[in-house]
Amino acid sequence: MYGEDEPKAFKINQLEVSITKIKSAFRTDLFKVSFLNGIATFIRMLTGVVSVKVIAKIIGPPGIALLGQLNNFSTIMLSISNGGIVAGVTKYVSKNSNDESGYMPFLRTGFMITLVLSIISSLCLILFADHFSMIILKSQDYRSVFYIFGSTLTLYAMNSWLLAVINGFKLYRIYVITNIAGSIIGLILSLLLSYKYGTWGALVSSITFQSLVFLVTISMVLKFKWLNLKELLKVPDRSTTIKLSHYSLMAITSAVVMPTAQLIVRSHIKTHSSLMESGIWEGVNKVSNMYLMVIITSLSIYFLPRIAELDEGKDVKSEILKVYKLIIPFMVLGTILIYILRKTLIHVLFTPEFESMESLFPYQLLGDIFKMMGWVLGYVMLAKSMTKTYIFMELLSGIFFTGFSILFINTYGTIGATTGYMLSNFLYLVLVAFKLRFILLKA
Repeated sequence: MYGEDEPKAFKINQLEVSITKIKSAFRTDLFKVSFLNGIATFIRMLTGVVSVKVIAKIIGPPGIALLGQLNNFSTIMLSISNGGIVAGVTKYVSKNSNDESGYMPFLRTGFMITLVLSIISSLCLILFADHFSMIILKSQDYRSVFYIFGSTLTLYAMNSWLLAVINGFKLYRIYVITNIAGSIIGLILSLLLSYKYGTWGALVSSITFQSLVFLVTISMVLKFKWLNLKELLKVPDRSTTIKLSHYSLMAITSAVVMPTAQLIVRSHIKTHSSLMESGIWEGVNKVSNMYLMVIITSLSIYFLPRIAELDEGKDVKSEILKVYKLIIPFMVLGTILIYILRKTLIHVLFTPEFESMESLFPYQLLGDIFKMMGWVLGYVMLAKSMTKTYIFMELLSGIFFTGFSILFINTYGTIGATTGYMLSNFLYLVLVAFKLRFILLKA
């Protein structure tokens, strides 16, 4: 009798173990972050779909191309204006979150760096608005856009500093709410300004909505004792500044290299073909950005603080494998689905003017998979302060992307930009994996 009941008891025990594992998975930080961020991402995607559709209809591919140019430039300016200290602040706040004397020097230093550099950057934008308008947008008609950008950049930079601190303290709920607020504010502003002012309005909305989000973010953290203006305005100490400077170099390199490469490639498409074709290429980039942010925003909240906490190579390896198990199936299924529905997506998100975008999807989607796999490994270098290696790899990636894209555009047309994108991301993944092999292969 006992022998007959033993398999049944074993099955019940196995079921209980499985249920326990499932419950444990639901309690992990990664799941909590993914779930909360999933809500924010759904709202962001929904607002993004509406925004892209309306803006594409109003300003067309040429306007989308100009918007892409300005977005790349604003990424560069934001990194310069906060000194690239976002990742460093997140790491050191996370490591010292229970010790005020440990985290306050990093808050203070990050705040002062952001305040000083953002003011200097703002003045440069205002003083040289004509110059920036000609270089970035190829016309002085948009110099007022840079006046407005300069006037609001400090709030934009301060919002990024606050979000870095919130991330470091693992205040996921607040982080998600501010992301949702940003999506809604961005949608409302882009629709209103684009409808009323066309391309000019779309450009202005893209560089001002984050400044408005600062008001939401600051209102949600006023109750925390670490937001002490008297403490934050004290002179930063030298050792803390040196520690953050390693992250500054890495973050600024990352924020400058790829946006600059995209600026060059987009300009080359315009020269080789037309501004219309530049807009078509920017359209496929927007599709990639829409679904990649599901992964990037979740992992940027969870992954950097988590990797920063780990000292053992085997623990880092375990964390990387855990993340890969989550994102690779998602990426493969997501890209297959997008490829199958590419015609529908073009009609839903854009207008008939963007139909030629269909041929750009295959290489772009393969490049997205390689990009995300390499992004995970790149974050390991960032978290572990591998400054020289990180900067070298970023520069190499930018050179690969620019060089291959221009080469293939000259030979095959606009599709060459997506070919260059795929190949550069693949090479980056291979080279970074080789560099980190001792961490990845360590038992």
